[in-house]
Amino acid sequence: MNNTQLDLNRLAAMDSVKASRLLHKVREETLAGRTPPVAPRPVIDASWQRMARIGFDPDRSTSSVLLRRDELEERRRSTVLGEVMRTLSAGLAGIADASLQMMVVTDEQGRVLWREGNLAVMRQAHGICLEEGAAWSESDTGTNAVGTALAMGKAVQVHSAEHYVHTLHNWTCAAAPVHDPRDQRLLGIVDVSGPASSFHPATLALVASVAQLAEAEMRQRHLRSIERLRSVAAPILCRVGGRAVAVDTHGWTAAVTGLAPVDRLALPKSFRAGRVWLPSLGMCAVEPLPGGWLLRVEDDGHPADTAAGAASRVVLDLSRPRRWTVAVSGAAGSWTQELSPRHAELLYLLALHPQGRTAAELAQDVFGDRTRTVTVRAEMSRIRRNLGGVLAHRPYRFSEEVAVELRRPAHPSDLLPQSTAPAIRTARTGMTA
Repeated sequence: MNNTQLDLNRLAAMDSVKASRLLHKVREETLAGRTPPVAPRPVIDASWQRMARIGFDPDRSTSSVLLRRDELEERRRSTVLGEVMRTLSAGLAGIADASLQMMVVTDEQGRVLWREGNLAVMRQAHGICLEEGAAWSESDTGTNAVGTALAMGKAVQVHSAEHYVHTLHNWTCAAAPVHDPRDQRLLGIVDVSGPASSFHPATLALVASVAQLAEAEMRQRHLRSIERLRSVAAPILCRVGGRAVAVDTHGWTAAVTGLAPVDRLALPKSFRAGRVWLPSLGMCAVEPLPGGWLLRVEDDGHPADTAAGAASRVVLDLSRPRRWTVAVSGAAGSWTQELSPRHAELLYLLALHPQGRTAAELAQDVFGDRTRTVTVRAEMSRIRRNLGGVLAHRPYRFSEEVAVELRRPAHPSDLLPQSTAPAIRTARTGMTA
């Protein structure tokens, strides 16, 4: 094996004993600070570095305090994942059983909510505490597919000695995140795990595909709920007059009158009936509807002008590994919005360059290609629907009247870890983007 970086496809083609020895040698040399025979995969190397920074003991047990049965049941009831368990099970449980593996579904904290598959393997999994109610985030169990997928926000496969903890070296696992299509919030992880002898590099693609099927099912459920809300809201809007919009509880538009239609409005977390100021609309009278809200605009000013006059401070918080937010506050109140990975990248770059960035410069920063300005402008247009009052353009920048606070992770390498944008990768090295 003469390549300079470990490759799971080539590893699968090797003799299992030879492959195991190579993995252990790579891990041993890397963790000791020496040059390994081949470099570990970047996703694994980054996770090992995170474990080293927090002083994680590779000899520790993977056991954890299990959730109480009532708390486990409450988490199962409260997650949208319960609605797609049939899809997850149909796509993975049978295959896992036949291939001597098991399917595991966790919540967004890495707590195991469900598991199915080969009975013998599930009994074996008790020895590493891979059971319902157990904690499998990186901070609890070290580098593993569930925890590392949570940390990176993308599908990950971890095999044998790529696990940070020695106890897991006889296991292989492949995991993919499942997001709520309504707001892109991370719901949890779907994972297939088993003895290292059951390893196959194609398992990751299978798990990622089933996770996407589950998201597609949730998307269809959401569209049906929007249609139900529209059937209720449309006749009401006909009678209301003026400017009004009906949205679901996540801010997705079902019906509108007197306003330019938008796909979604940013709603505060503590949204309730009464008079509420929204950055994109101004002051609104809010009334409940079955499955959503009726918003009647009271302010006569232009939405963006209202937001601009009210906003005085923006906090862009990228300090957490998977949840990035922008908070806007001012005389009219405050609100917080979660950001997609792409919008977090763009706002970070604007915060880093108060003088502004042109579409071509942002295209270079994000894609390494100055010609991709159409994509950048489309994304910035989406951002400005909710941040029009605090963002200026030509060039794109935060308004001079607004104080911007940028909160970074404690370590530069944890900045937007899933991002492949050239400027973000440069920033992760600790240098100025």
